Amino acid sequence: MTFGFAPSSAASMSTSADLSAASANPLTRMLEPAEWAAAGIPLLRNPREVVSGLHARHRPRPTTAVVAVLDADERLRASASFTRRSAPADGWMFRNSLLAQLRRVIPHDLRRRTPVRTAVLLYCREGDARWTEEDGAWMWGLRDACTLHGLRCGAYITLTHDGWQVLGEGRGGRRPSADSPPESFALTEAPPLPRTGGAASEVLRRAAAR
Repeated sequence: MTFGFAPSSAASMSTSADLSAASANPLTRMLEPAEWAAAGIPLLRNPREVVSGLHARHRPRPTTAVVAVLDADERLRASASFTRRSAPADGWMFRNSLLAQLRRVIPHDLRRRTPVRTAVLLYCREGDARWTEEDGAWMWGLRDACTLHGLRCGAYITLTHDGWQVLGEGRGGRRPSADSPPESFALTEAPPLPRTGGAASEVLRRAAAR
């Protein structure tokens, strides 16, 4: 049984007005780089391995988003990719798209007191690696989708023609890029595969088992 207090009519009107104003202004649904850096997003131990693994599995092209769920050892537990709709950048719409994909590929962790799995987002787009308002909307959407699915919000990574970049961390590389072919599993596999490897190792292990 849940107990609570009914809000006053004035408070309800104020809240409704605030929500209405927020829904009418997509700029309120994005995160600036400083806000993202201050959010305590956990660092990836081996970001290139994560990026290479997701790139090899999903082969993203510009306007493709790849959301992945990692366990505490950065092993890939689930991932999904989808194409961004041609509409203005809106964190609320991005949140809904990410949440729909997460619900499709992995059960929620809402019953846990603290999240044990982390969701990361790789977005392939045009332009350079500098932050854009579209990136800010994806960051807002990822953070909100993680909260609603009981996950910890992880890294936001852009993939452009120049390479990949973990926004807010300053880490990146030239390969893979939006133009590069995916590395073959045979080239990226390091025998024997460590049991505590990252996302790319998990992808390779599953591919070898097929």
